Amino acid sequence: MLKSLQSDILHDADSNDLKVIIISAEGPVFSSGHDLKELTEEQGRDYHAEVFQTCSKVMMHIRNHPVPVIAMVNGLAAAAGCQLVASCDIAVASDKSSFATPGVNVGLFCSTPGVALARAVPRKVALEMLFTGEPISAQEALLHGLLSKVVPEAELQEETMRIARK
Repeated sequence: MLKSLQSDILHDADSNDLKVIIISAEGPVFSSGHDLKELTEEQGRDYHAEVFQTCSKVMMHIRNHPVPVIAMVNGLAAAAGCQLVASCDIAVASDKSSFATPGVNVGLFCSTPGVALARAVPRKVALEMLFTGEPISAQEALLHGLLSKVVPEAELQEETMRIARK
């Protein structure tokens, strides 16, 4: 998924016709982050390093992209998914969305997502999310600066497209 996202973000990046990128998902989850079942001991350190390096590259491509990147969030954005939202220039979410960095609940710390999160929200909000793993609602995410706008689920695509056309 990360390699596909990287390819899509870089596709026509230098084209004068490209004006905006919208990152969205289908289903009840925007992004749950890394699949920890893929990061087993059998895969080895080299594979783990490749996964995390690719993730870092994707986030940097988003931050350094020549056109605005919009996250259109409908559902849960957890761990690296929350990092993805925090890395985008604009983030529009449905009122059904939630955001979390739950690594602490399985003995991990979401250190890399924590960097992007701490850039988007106040320190104490980021640390509470990172230390407890508890999700915050879309309204809380808006209040703290993780989101640009929250709309009813039925209006999410229309509002995101309105912003993208501007």
